[in-house]
Amino acid sequence: MDVIDTIKEQLSGNDVLLYMKGTPQAPQCGFSARTVQSLMACGERFAFVNILEHPELREKLKEYSNWPTYPQLYIKGELVGGCDIIGELYESGELQKMVKDAVGASA
Repeated sequence: MDVIDTIKEQLSGNDVLLYMKGTPQAPQCGFSARTVQSLMACGERFAFVNILEHPELREKLKEYSNWPTYPQLYIKGELVGGCDIIGELYESGELQKMVKDAVGASA
């Protein structure tokens, strides 16, 4: 399976997926840490991929998403954005609704 197929499989298998540096318990950059805080505050489970452990995926995902930085949050296979966008969505209350809708739709 090539890297793009792996990315597609990860996205189709997880309603809420965060590509980040590190893990939610031990983020490896401030942007990932802030994004995780926003997501955890939504109160729903989410999947994550530590891109530092997958250098080839890290590079290919930038091409796949046409988004140059990390973290990258996907909901229902669609790129939502990075740290700043996630923070804005959380502050407005939209992120909570998006996450709950995505998780609820698959329950």
